[in-house]
Amino acid sequence: MRIHKEGYPTLIISFLVFALIAFGAWMLGMPTTPLVILIVAFDLIWLFLLSFFRLPKYDLAQVDNSKILAPAEGRVVVIEEVEEPEYFQGKRKQISIFMSPANVHVNRNPISGTVKYTRYHKGKYLVAWHPKSSTENERYTSVLESYDGKYEVLVRQIAGKLARRIVNYLEPKQVVKQGDEMGFIKLGSRVDVFVPLDAKVTVELEQKVKGGITVLAE
Repeated sequence: MRIHKEGYPTLIISFLVFALIAFGAWMLGMPTTPLVILIVAFDLIWLFLLSFFRLPKYDLAQVDNSKILAPAEGRVVVIEEVEEPEYFQGKRKQISIFMSPANVHVNRNPISGTVKYTRYHKGKYLVAWHPKSSTENERYTSVLESYDGKYEVLVRQIAGKLARRIVNYLEPKQVVKQGDEMGFIKLGSRVDVFVPLDAKVTVELEQKVKGGITVLAE
């Protein structure tokens, strides 16, 4: 199993902290049974962190740019027509994906094209499925324009109650490839995708999707 590069600092630091605490408890004479329970608890927490930062080897979908791929793994929680005020300042179709701590948290480019806009917003840490999390939580907005310039897709990475760090690798004017990494969100979180009104949504509410594989719209 591969580990994402964002996970190495957390895994190394947590391992050292757990080891020092366990060693200190042993040096202070903690009885065997409580010491074993402590070590097992640390092992389980560390294995959870290891699983969270896993990077499975997927056969990413290589599709034409008429199809918009899911930028994240998780469950579809919103499909609706909304007003997008930050960039488009008009109506778009919104597809939202909730990422639980058990999901792979790598975010991928939904289309190939050029990065038109990126912006980080400080904010709250409402639970990721809260209706206002899209506009009030800490978030990072990216807009990609298709190679032919015919349409744009907005991807908004949103921090949740547990997620306290959003990583985004994109820069304005950067040329990107569909399915490549665009960022990473630590712990439970959400990703909103805004597509043109004439796009045909190909997923349903509560459907489980995989980043870089599932087609969200075309």
